[in-house]
Amino acid sequence: MERPTPRTIAMVARLLLLCLAAAATSGGLHAHAQLDNNGFISIDYGFPGQTGYVDNKTTLFYTTDAGFIDADAGMNRNISVEFINPPIPTSWHSVRSFPGGTRNCYTLISLVSGQKYLIRGKFLYGNYDGLNRLPIFDLYIGVNFWTTVNIPKADTAVYAEAIMVMLVDSVQVCLMNTESGTPFISGLDLRPLKTKLYPLANETQALVLLHRFNFGPTDGTVIRYPDDPYDRIWFPFVDATDWNEISTEMKVNTDDRLFEPPQAVMQTAISPRNVSRNIEFTLGLDSFPSDHSLGYIYAMYFCELQQLPRNALRQFFIYINGFLGKTATTIAFTPAYLAEGSRYSLEPFPYSQYMVSLVATANSTLPPTISAIELFSAIPTTTLGTNSQDVSAITAIKEMYQVHKNWMGDPCVPKALGWDGLTCSYDVSKPPAITSVNMSFNGLHGAISPNFVNLKDVQYMDLSNNNLTGSIPDALSRLQSLVLLDLSNNKLNGSIPSGLLKKIQDGSLDVRYGNNPSLCTNGNSCQPAKGGSKLAIYIVVPVLVIAVLVLVPILIFLWHRKRKQAADIGTIGVRLASDGDGNSSLRLENRRFTYMELNTITNTFQRVLGQGGFGSVFHGILENGTQVAVKLRSHSSKQGVKQFLAEAQVLTRIHHKNLVSMIGYCKDVDHMALVYEYMPEGTLREHIAGMQLLI
Repeated sequence: MERPTPRTIAMVARLLLLCLAAAATSGGLHAHAQLDNNGFISIDYGFPGQTGYVDNKTTLFYTTDAGFIDADAGMNRNISVEFINPPIPTSWHSVRSFPGGTRNCYTLISLVSGQKYLIRGKFLYGNYDGLNRLPIFDLYIGVNFWTTVNIPKADTAVYAEAIMVMLVDSVQVCLMNTESGTPFISGLDLRPLKTKLYPLANETQALVLLHRFNFGPTDGTVIRYPDDPYDRIWFPFVDATDWNEISTEMKVNTDDRLFEPPQAVMQTAISPRNVSRNIEFTLGLDSFPSDHSLGYIYAMYFCELQQLPRNALRQFFIYINGFLGKTATTIAFTPAYLAEGSRYSLEPFPYSQYMVSLVATANSTLPPTISAIELFSAIPTTTLGTNSQDVSAITAIKEMYQVHKNWMGDPCVPKALGWDGLTCSYDVSKPPAITSVNMSFNGLHGAISPNFVNLKDVQYMDLSNNNLTGSIPDALSRLQSLVLLDLSNNKLNGSIPSGLLKKIQDGSLDVRYGNNPSLCTNGNSCQPAKGGSKLAIYIVVPVLVIAVLVLVPILIFLWHRKRKQAADIGTIGVRLASDGDGNSSLRLENRRFTYMELNTITNTFQRVLGQGGFGSVFHGILENGTQVAVKLRSHSSKQGVKQFLAEAQVLTRIHHKNLVSMIGYCKDVDHMALVYEYMPEGTLREHIAGMQLLI
């Protein structure tokens, strides 16, 4: 008969992957929320999606690990393709590995304090890192040792499962690097149990699963959710050479208040092929640690699946390692028809292996039978973690300031892994408490967290040399144990609260606040004195009145002066400036012509259009073909200069559709001229005169 060993158990775990894959697609149905109402948490580590998915085989919703661990902790990796073929469920395709840090933890929140839970970690190496190095590392639940994960083969699925009572509303699952390879995890399951189940799992000890076998199914069926409402995984245990399978489709009464094995498990069983033989098997413990264990606990499940004739009897004793098992009863056991019955340890025993013998009594006419067995290691959970209020406070501080460092797991326990910058007190009669916080030179930004006030036992708090802003919370004065508060070299403002000032004055608290430029070091110095305020008013108001009386006339004068200058200049930028000889020169923003250009435009002043009071008017043509009239100033008298300037002034200020517009000017040494629009049909005067001739 083949005995179950760690190697055969690993083969069964591989079989589980294949069985689950037979009905589960690789993608699954994507979803946005947990689909069941059982309170289950199922985490797929390394899953690349954002919303999770529903496993088609179990109908359980798997979520990503985002939000359960710091975003920069570890890295997501996919297992090698060769280990996905033949197809295995999606939840085994990826891992999160932790090459950095000694301790990396996941936090599960929103649990029910006092509730009993099944918690299960899943591990499939799959050569995700390409190193072909099988790791060994430890698992902790909170601050209590859980188990050692030892990966035997790259394609072997390894489970770590425990049943325990949660004393608080959250729990941390931590992977500890033991320098024997990089820790990793494929998945994590959390399942609530009825408080009455597994009575030896209590406030002081947890039950770590070593084996859970379902005897009888020859088709290799693995039983789990939904057949087991608590999602316990029952591996088949079959020896076709020595055992017969017994099964029924009739309902079995499983109203067991202590274990509640599922119907599917209790509907199968085994009995020896040789009716004169007993049932014997060995459960090895060599692959499981014993240094943390209090001993081992078993639970066996029996049911009579055959309706026996009146003169038939199935009765047997249960021996463990050759001794009658210390169960709820040590008398011979007779399983009831279609009714589950269990036998279990009353206390743990430190055996190195479990050899189970079911021996028929002398009166029995039928051989023994068994449906299932569970074997657990009892692990103490009495190590106290840090005071829960301190944990909540320092965790909130960590999140506010985005502290990374080694701030993972419990802040104080174990001592060797305490958070950098924290000092804790350890008293056997109560949980550890944080007594010192040193967060200097940590690049802290923003206000001083109000959660510092919840560290009731803190004596020393150093927040110096950061970029803290805002005011100092007065609530810090309520920390009765605080003797040193260092806030120096920050950017704090406001005044030192009165409560802290009082403690400074009575010598019970040393507050260091230097190099905070905007911080007032006197309780009243941030408020201006009343007398000083009145004096400032008496001085400032008269000065402002005098300034207004002086500046307003000056501004009015400058405004009038600028307005007058603007009127003199004209709307298109023409202005007159005095020359040294008393005459005036014309400055225009229109085109400026040279005398040589005028000579070319007028063809050496060939065609005379008319005579004026200060000179002649010549016909000209610009380079673009535009006809112009060029009025050239006469050199005969200065009067001609004044008339020339007056006409220029008029032409630059007056615009009308019946008046010629100025095109440009010439001021070349003593040559002055105006260039304006040419009127080929004559002037208005000529038209009027012509009309009078016709009357």
